[in-house]
Amino acid sequence: MENLAKYYLTNISTIQPFNKVKNIVGLSLDSVERFSRYFSLAGLFFFVPKFSYSEKEQILNPRKIYAVDVGLRNIVSFRFSKDSGKLIENIVLVELKRRGFEVFYWRSLKQKEVDFVVKKKLAIKQLIQVCFDVDSEIVKKRETSSLLEACYHLKCSNLLVITNDYDAQEKIEDKTIKFISLWKWLLS
Repeated sequence: MENLAKYYLTNISTIQPFNKVKNIVGLSLDSVERFSRYFSLAGLFFFVPKFSYSEKEQILNPRKIYAVDVGLRNIVSFRFSKDSGKLIENIVLVELKRRGFEVFYWRSLKQKEVDFVVKKKLAIKQLIQVCFDVDSEIVKKRETSSLLEACYHLKCSNLLVITNDYDAQEKIEDKTIKFISLWKWLLS
């Protein structure tokens, strides 16, 4: 159980199929699923499902893992870099949960991914990408193209990219994408 918790803390903000995890930590699939549920019930981890209009697809697809406390993650996890992007993505998820939203990730058939599909009651309220640094045009294009694809697929035009320190509004294709610094978003 300790190895499973350390593995999850090391791999926050990533998709973790239980079948893959069981091989890594040397537990049965049943044990990984059971302990993961215990971690979730205890409030140590959030397991975010893939967005789908089908409940069956949500159950069958792997979930993204987030820690309730990135400080705990920084003390316990095995890492060689700061992982700033993963950390701010984790912070955003915790804040979205605190604000009472239902949260999913989205992935297209072409493997384009949006970090958060934010839902309240029956409506999708916002699509959010988290990107530490959007200075590179390649990175910005990757993040915005995923948002735009999800926008058309999910019929949601409230598009946001949370960054470390970039604030702007940009018109891409026929959609407006808002870029906001993490600290400003947390205070909003």
